[in-house]
Amino acid sequence: MASIHVRTDQKTKVKAQRVLERLGLDLTTAINVYLVQIIERQAVPFEIRTANGFTPAEERAIIREVAEAKKSGKRYATIEEAHADILGE
Repeated sequence: MASIHVRTDQKTKVKAQRVLERLGLDLTTAINVYLVQIIERQAVPFEIRTANGFTPAEERAIIREVAEAKKSGKRYATIEEAHADILGE
């Protein structure tokens, strides 16, 4: 049996232990379940999101699109001008 030492904030640990206790698990069992799921899925077993709520891939795509729009996009003096162009008026 191997040991893993993890540093985490005390409040985080206590809050997680409370949730796990309600689920009938201890912290060691929960971490082992997590590690087994990483092996089974060959990935982190949940979707990782950035602070903006996007997956890293989505956020990279948005950043690329914004950069491309800034580089080659149209510019408008007013919102009315933008609306007219979008609506084909």
